Amino acid sequence: MKDAQEYFKPYEDLLGFCPPRVQERVRMGLEIEPELLDLVERVRNRAMYPKEFDVKTTQLFVFAILLAQLQPGAQGHAQAAVRAGATKAELHALVALAYLFRGMSAFNIGTEIIGKVFESKSLR
Repeated sequence: MKDAQEYFKPYEDLLGFCPPRVQERVRMGLEIEPELLDLVERVRNRAMYPKEFDVKTTQLFVFAILLAQLQPGAQGHAQAAVRAGATKAELHALVALAYLFRGMSAFNIGTEIIGKVFESKSLR
């Protein structure tokens, strides 16, 4: 049976950290239903790394999808996209697309996320 750290590693590799919600999901899954946890994580890993796209492109897609839904996870995936080589301009283009379908909230949140991601990147 895998331990928690083995489940955290793919997130750390992609995002640079393992989000607290994921940590809690893993801990609870290991405690209550390890088989389901393993299944969920295997499906997630398969979907997160489609053979048709590189990591950067996939993370740009995920950022845009989550931003259009105004989900807090958008920031982590923006960070993952930058770690994979995405530029500020590429992220901003996606913010503009999210604006078309979600409105000013997506534009405001998206530009705030870009600022935070690039500010934290310059501090590393």
